Amino acid sequence: MTINIILLGPPGAGKGTQARKLVEDRGLVQLSTGDMLRAARSSGTEMGKRVAEVMDRGQLVTDEIVIGLIREKLSEGGNGFIFDGFPRTLAQADALGQLLEETGMVLDAVVEMQVDDEALVRRITGRYTCGNCGEVYHDDTKPTKVAGVCDVCGSTDLRRRADDNEHSLKTRLLEYYKKTSPLIGYYYAKGKLAPVDGLADMDRVSDQIAAVLPLSREIATGT
Repeated sequence: MTINIILLGPPGAGKGTQARKLVEDRGLVQLSTGDMLRAARSSGTEMGKRVAEVMDRGQLVTDEIVIGLIREKLSEGGNGFIFDGFPRTLAQADALGQLLEETGMVLDAVVEMQVDDEALVRRITGRYTCGNCGEVYHDDTKPTKVAGVCDVCGSTDLRRRADDNEHSLKTRLLEYYKKTSPLIGYYYAKGKLAPVDGLADMDRVSDQIAAVLPLSREIATGT
């Protein structure tokens, strides 16, 4: 059975981490708008040329183009899809709902990763990654065993995102609350919203997400 979900939550809530785990554990396809736009731009397709033209002019890609890219991905089939970073607005949510209806697909759940803003700031400002293998670390909760050296690959190329600072994060949070948080009420009214504690440890968050997915319920009931 296919499973289609949206991961909803502010920047740094852990959506990417949980999406990767769902890809590994369930074979779902992660639809990240940023990844799709970059892939389309270099694809040479008609849609890719449209994306390149808009981005080269320094303009924002329209909802119509993003929906077109998602439509192409949905046509490839699979075990299901994770919408990560889309929708961001009510208009996009309406457009996605119409697309799913047209393609005969169902949205199973919208997982809202709830966080405390101050705790989120502490989480994000302390994180850094290995530029070689991508392993993620944190000053307080997961420092490297040897200072300046990646535990996994031994690289000394440890990086912090330029915008992982308190001022930038609060600006991003404000943008999220202005544009994206209305989706919480939107999907609650549709009976799709499933809140989880986004600040719990990674495995606990994964367990909470698994508990709301249809496949988990089928396994539990033996149907």
